[in-house]
Amino acid sequence: MASAVLFDFDGTLADTAADLSRALNRIRAERGLEEVPLEQLRGHASSGARGLLQAGMGILPEHEEYKPLREAFLKYYAENICIDTRLFPGMPELLSEIEARGLLWGIVTNKSTSLMRLVVKELGLDSRAACVVCGDTTPHLKPHPASLLHAAGELNIAPADCIYLGDDLRDIQAARAAGMRSAAVAWGYGERLESWNADAMLQRPVDLISRL
Repeated sequence: MASAVLFDFDGTLADTAADLSRALNRIRAERGLEEVPLEQLRGHASSGARGLLQAGMGILPEHEEYKPLREAFLKYYAENICIDTRLFPGMPELLSEIEARGLLWGIVTNKSTSLMRLVVKELGLDSRAACVVCGDTTPHLKPHPASLLHAAGELNIAPADCIYLGDDLRDIQAARAAGMRSAAVAWGYGERLESWNADAMLQRPVDLISRL
């Protein structure tokens, strides 16, 4: 039985793809390029600026244009961070059930603190989440377990008593390395979830309730 539920953010707790894609397409528009449809970018949203710049501009981190493009992307995203972003269907009910049972829940994401501070406030989660651990909270990003272990420490709960939900293979790898139970979510941006060897695979947020 879990004492705490930890969520990845993009593609797990919230559907952020439209706002992330808007920032990418603003960069394309400035260069006279046509808009890339949301559905073509959706699967890259969990990888943030890196994934979207690769998918939408063909630019990798080692490219000389990557750094200024990344800075522009993050600026545009921060300016319109919660236009279409919403909790996934069924997630508000799941969070309420977790709280009703007296359990803690938190967020562990590779997103930066500055961006997360904006979006959790807009979504009304800032006063509800027991912890929000971001990509710059520790020196390491997922799939390294540091951020998950940091979250368990903040909650004063043993990692083995936590379950971590994610929509990317990195999430499952990080949970495994941290000694937490893992759940792959089918409503997010990931593909081939069955190959990740998660402890559970959830089709809908409500499916977690029987595992608490």
